[in-house]
Amino acid sequence: MTNPKRSSADHAKQELHAAWDDLMTELASARDAIDHTELMPPPPSDRHLAEGYRYLMGFVHSAIERAFHADPRFPSVRHALQIVNKGTIDNPDAIYFMAPIDGRQSYVLRGNVDDHRHWRGAARAPKDATAPQYIIFEVSDGCIAGDTGSLAELRPGVKAQTGKLDSTQLEVGSDGRFEILLAPERPADHRGNFISTYRRATRPNPEDPDGSLDRYAQYVSGRQLFYDWEREHPVHLRLERIGSEGEAPEIYTPERAADELRRMGALVRGQMHFWNQFYGVLLETYGKPDGSKGERFMPRNAFNAPNAASGATGGGQSTNIYAGGVYELAPDEVLLIENRIPVAPQYTGAHLSSLWGESHDFANHQSSLNGFQTETDRDGVIRFIVAHRDPGVPNWLDTTGHPEGFLTARWTYAERPPEEEWPTISTEKIGFDEIRARLPEETRSVTPAERSERIRWRREHVQRRYRVF
Repeated sequence: MTNPKRSSADHAKQELHAAWDDLMTELASARDAIDHTELMPPPPSDRHLAEGYRYLMGFVHSAIERAFHADPRFPSVRHALQIVNKGTIDNPDAIYFMAPIDGRQSYVLRGNVDDHRHWRGAARAPKDATAPQYIIFEVSDGCIAGDTGSLAELRPGVKAQTGKLDSTQLEVGSDGRFEILLAPERPADHRGNFISTYRRATRPNPEDPDGSLDRYAQYVSGRQLFYDWEREHPVHLRLERIGSEGEAPEIYTPERAADELRRMGALVRGQMHFWNQFYGVLLETYGKPDGSKGERFMPRNAFNAPNAASGATGGGQSTNIYAGGVYELAPDEVLLIENRIPVAPQYTGAHLSSLWGESHDFANHQSSLNGFQTETDRDGVIRFIVAHRDPGVPNWLDTTGHPEGFLTARWTYAERPPEEEWPTISTEKIGFDEIRARLPEETRSVTPAERSERIRWRREHVQRRYRVF
């Protein structure tokens, strides 16, 4: 006589083995993006290949959390990117955070902040801990950038932002506490912070042309941007679905485990394939896709024209203006960058990344600088030096030995100025021994001891930003 429990267990075993095999197939396809030229990885080198495997495992780390521990009924806010899973040309000044939601439901997002007077345009607190320089919360429908593995996800209408709120508008209590209601519509009696999780689109999603125009958010995401790394502390966020009191997740089943194993593999493969295509096709990192000799979208040893966040930037923070390029420097060559900013932004920063889109090690190297950390010359220009070794000047961006990599500049505007008042940025390749002659006379010298101290507080801040307890 057949034992029903044994029969059920045998079926579960078979289904889970099949799901595991599918996961392995997807991971193998993801691995191919490291060194199969048709998948457009960076040019092969010992370092690119080694970092490619680390980069892949970063997506594995993220996909475990997203596939197995992301329930919009019982959500929690998690790091979208961090030290162990960098990519997408991430901003070294940022905490990227996200949480899944069901836009038909209502949620409360809570947090509390240290001194935040600078959010209202006041001078920064003179001492003690402060809030990050800037925070933004964005609520959207559609996939996370890269999940599909196809550039088609960047078509207009595939994704839709239903609402946003940043620190210039966030209402905070006298005790530093705040809460934000996320809901399809604001209740008539509600006062305070609110972000809509619903939007009526003007055209259907191109992937579902006969579908509804009603768009409900699938996730809340955002950034915390840091300026003073010595004193600014992260804001810890808590998210709760209204009405979940007394509820608990269902008992875990083989069917759910199989689904999540397959989702994990699809996420890793999608992210690896998508970002290679993004850098190779849209950014034209390695040349024009058609083989022509025209100027690339990401020029070599130069920046493209600043542009607002859009599909061309891979989405990005909706209040950002971006500019980017690729540096390519011999051992004794450096890049002199000049940044002019007519209208002061809430945030500005410049940094370097590998061709995988991983920001260079920003804890142990000065590979990034923001508007608080840089020194501006008397003529109002911010001048950076991109170099392989320390030139002894304040605004050095350290390549960490990468002969080529991405250049990125960001400017955050809660209220975007007219385009004619946007920042401008220019570059010139010069020799290492020309640096002092090309910088203003007032440019001071940075001693090895001062550089070491800067690295000390960078390390401390990064550990505090990504602490796990």
